[in-house]
Amino acid sequence: MRENEQKSGSIADKKNKIRERYKGVSIDELDVIPALPQEDIFAVENEQRVAVYARVSTDDPRQTSSYELQKNHYHDVISKSPNWKLVQIYADEGISGTSLQHRDQFKQMIEDCKKGEIDLIVTKSVSRFARNVVDCIGYIRELLALPHPVGVFFETERLNTFDPKSEMVLSFMATLAQEESHTKSEIMNASIEMRFRRGIFLTPTLLGYDHDEDGNLVINEGEAKIVRLIFMMYLNGCTCQEIADTLTELGCETKKGNTVWSPGSILQILQNERHCGDVLARKTYTPNYLNHKSKKNMQNRPQYRKRNHHEAIVSRDDFIAVQRLISNAKYGNKGILPELKVLPDGVLKGFVSINPRWAGFKEDDYINASLSVYSGTEQFLPPSSPVKVQSGDFDLRGYEIARSQFFDSTDRITVTFSLNDIKFSTTAVRKLDSTLIELLIHPNKHLFAVRAVPQTHRNAMQWSKKRENVSIPRAISGTAFMPTIYALLGWNADCRYRITGIKRGNGSDAVLIFNLEETEIFIPNDVIDEQQIPDVPTDVKPFTDTLKKNVRAYPPDWADTFGSNYYCHAQAQEFARFNEQNTISNEAVAYKDSDIQVTSPDEVEKSIEQLMSDMKENRNE
Repeated sequence: MRENEQKSGSIADKKNKIRERYKGVSIDELDVIPALPQEDIFAVENEQRVAVYARVSTDDPRQTSSYELQKNHYHDVISKSPNWKLVQIYADEGISGTSLQHRDQFKQMIEDCKKGEIDLIVTKSVSRFARNVVDCIGYIRELLALPHPVGVFFETERLNTFDPKSEMVLSFMATLAQEESHTKSEIMNASIEMRFRRGIFLTPTLLGYDHDEDGNLVINEGEAKIVRLIFMMYLNGCTCQEIADTLTELGCETKKGNTVWSPGSILQILQNERHCGDVLARKTYTPNYLNHKSKKNMQNRPQYRKRNHHEAIVSRDDFIAVQRLISNAKYGNKGILPELKVLPDGVLKGFVSINPRWAGFKEDDYINASLSVYSGTEQFLPPSSPVKVQSGDFDLRGYEIARSQFFDSTDRITVTFSLNDIKFSTTAVRKLDSTLIELLIHPNKHLFAVRAVPQTHRNAMQWSKKRENVSIPRAISGTAFMPTIYALLGWNADCRYRITGIKRGNGSDAVLIFNLEETEIFIPNDVIDEQQIPDVPTDVKPFTDTLKKNVRAYPPDWADTFGSNYYCHAQAQEFARFNEQNTISNEAVAYKDSDIQVTSPDEVEKSIEQLMSDMKENRNE
């Protein structure tokens, strides 16, 4: 009890001391130094260096009157204020107030304020200064914090930022201005959406077309020849730079009348669907009304296409072919639109040649190309005949050929696939006496073949290099075609697959064959999730060295066998045919895809010659 009483007394003493201290002293004992009076920006005796900021949000000629009226108005206002001296009128025309990205005059005005050349900025309203709350408040604070503070006077709101109470009102007004812009943006987007839904499209000026009285696109034949030449040259294998140089040399004019062409302008023409008579609306969209940055519409917003909207300059099939060439340009493909090639007969019948620089072929293309060389009654896997053991031979029925994958030997013919490249073993590259090979795949039998080819072969790939006259493996880039191969075989994109192969034939008729169903799988440790494996206890871990990055896995049906039956292995259809036939150097034939009918190479060349001849004649005239 006594301790509690002492504690209460101590607290009471402290409170009394604080009360005594805060009674203070008499005002008569202090020397008060008064603050300087707030400068009145409208006082006649105080000269102010004034800058005016004016802005209109569009480049529409009808807005020019508003723009000029703002400038003239402030000339009059400043001339009637004796203490105001005009420094400069800063004006941005055709610029939105929600972003400072292109407001060059505004930025220059701020820089001049930092140099101490301006005392006061006068503008019509908060919405003229900025429709973005962050920008508006941020710049006001920055100007007031300068060594020589600069104020802003908003004429409509009669708001002076030198007034300490102005920021709250300014924040509210700036928020209203920003929300007004947001509302206008939503209304504009809704209006555009309704236009597109009714098939009312924008038709800006475009090379090859003029506008009739109703605003419809009509072909300008003189310009249309330039467009046709551009498309034909690209189909013929020319680059955008080569096409631009040719048009510049011919003296052709752009839509704006320039005679110097750039690769970028050529690419824009090649990608504009209006040249094939179609209109695609909403190719880009603006997700943020504050920064106005447009993004490519990857189905983020509805798109609207109208086919045969107007007369075409180039065929739709030629346009589609050009788009495929453009999308594949990063893989180094040169020349006209590639075709899938398939071997029509011989030991490699049905194998499809892989184009290393073309990503346009998909799984169905490979399958259909392979099927095209077989008759309707032909089967891939005929029933195997019963095994007959000749008198005097060892009866090996019931014996298996052990899989070479179970033996840790480096002297094997192997190929390892990943999503980005293909790597062959040293033994594999030394089995074929060539640094250039062709890759072939049978999509239905799931067989992969490699054969040597000359340098002139269109699908030739370098798989090795010479070092001291010894062949060393070289990785083959597969970024163009491997995603399709993975999809065709149902492989996991995160994994690598290694297959052991065999060699058949000799000399120029030698070939390496790999069974794509007999694979070792390398699974990265970081993608293994035991909880996703059914019927496996969670405490079961992969049998592997934890220091290794990958887990080596095998097909589950390998668990009960050492390998394939001896006679099945020896008499397997794909291997037996190589023993019966020696020639593997058959030429592949083009598989004609029926989805588009592209102008033939001969017709492309004739069109180029004719168009260039016409342009040269016009230039001479």
